[in-house]
Amino acid sequence: MPLYKTINSNASTQILVWKITESFDELFDAVVLNENNLIRLNGMKSELHQRAFLSVRKLLQEAGYSDLDLYYDEFGKPHLKDDKHISITHSHNFSAIIISDEIVGIDIELQREKIIRIADKFINEKELSRLRSIGAQDYIKKLTVKWGAKEAIFKIRNEKGISFKDHIKVNAFEIIDAQAIAELHFGGLVKEFKIYFEEIEGFTLVYAFEKN
Repeated sequence: MPLYKTINSNASTQILVWKITESFDELFDAVVLNENNLIRLNGMKSELHQRAFLSVRKLLQEAGYSDLDLYYDEFGKPHLKDDKHISITHSHNFSAIIISDEIVGIDIELQREKIIRIADKFINEKELSRLRSIGAQDYIKKLTVKWGAKEAIFKIRNEKGISFKDHIKVNAFEIIDAQAIAELHFGGLVKEFKIYFEEIEGFTLVYAFEKN
């Protein structure tokens, strides 16, 4: 499938979303991989992961880049050679990237009831008690936003020891607002993030900007 959606969040930020409907061969024939990423691709045991990996390279092409412009640091965080900030995500049959002059992170998650069972792993009891008072569907949606926001922030900071439950807080928000504020308290550092989110075919796309 062609590019599913482009979001121009601001003058220096672009989000691109791909719906993965192509076969492995179709995607592989449409992109060029550097040597390290070809090795990574061949080492993946799941064809679903392989197709997601290749679809991200299609997104890079849509943004005017190629796999040759992308590299990963020692912690596995992606970077572009022109020094723009990039973050990458994929889940099931969707992938997305965000490219910006600002410090950014992105995550996409399937909305599903399973998140209720693991909510206490990434949200404290006080916050959970407040969330449980809302309707079941909104509860799942809000939990998914919070998880996605924390994933996006973790991708930005990329520091060992950060706890989603203990160190990252997403302030109260309403789904209709499509945005929120989050804070990271870790190692004596306090950072604030602007969070944006939207629904895409039963998935929640979340992206975060680190505020100066």
